Amino acid sequence: MIAAVRKAARGVQRDFGEIANLQVSVKGPGNYVTAADKRCEKVLRDELEKARPGYSFLMEESGSVAGRDADHRWIIDPIDGTTNFIHSIPFFALSVALERKGDLLCAVTYNPITDELFTAERGHGAFLNNRRLRVAARKTLADSVLAWGIPSIGEADRHDQFQRELTRLQPKVAAIRQMGSAALELAYVAAGRIDVMQGRGLEPWDTAAGILMVREAGGIATSAEGERTPFETGTVLAGNSELVPLVKAEIGKARQAV
Repeated sequence: MIAAVRKAARGVQRDFGEIANLQVSVKGPGNYVTAADKRCEKVLRDELEKARPGYSFLMEESGSVAGRDADHRWIIDPIDGTTNFIHSIPFFALSVALERKGDLLCAVTYNPITDELFTAERGHGAFLNNRRLRVAARKTLADSVLAWGIPSIGEADRHDQFQRELTRLQPKVAAIRQMGSAALELAYVAAGRIDVMQGRGLEPWDTAAGILMVREAGGIATSAEGERTPFETGTVLAGNSELVPLVKAEIGKARQAV
């Protein structure tokens, strides 16, 4: 799994240095795909298929591909943070997770520009370049840095809700950031760099690897919407067990303010 990610990352590193020559397509307002995404996804699929023949796939660019083994599924985002990538902002990642019958087993999130390799295995912890990770231990919102997903031009239905949440939270926390890669933001939560991360309008490939990392680093990764799962709602709220309930309560109050 790690070998596949590192092999695919070599092409991404090369393409990042030649952004001006890269073919970019628009999937929707504020939503881009590059030739680099497609090439990276192909390398990942080919390498993982060789390692585990017959496993199924769920990929950002190619969608769902059924394999002989329906119980095991690779979940792949070739470049999470494509908008950052095409603007030469070095905050993006290759993200791969493996699930069995819906349970996440292992994950890799890799930023090829910083050479930071985040990994996790169910029951065995989360790591950054082989160093064990733990979520931050902060207990108050006033000391906390939050990563908060800002809706794009193509997500007009979420703009008002975002403003209400921001109005409630901004005066109560140390800082709020929008970094542009849900996969990497979740890895940063696992590493204790970010205290709480919230995102909406997300697909499984955006969050699968990061959810496992946060949980294996001793944190909580749940839905920002009620009791359903992140995959069901397309939302995620992640952090330690002290802060997540506090932030979730503020989200609820923002909704009541409608």
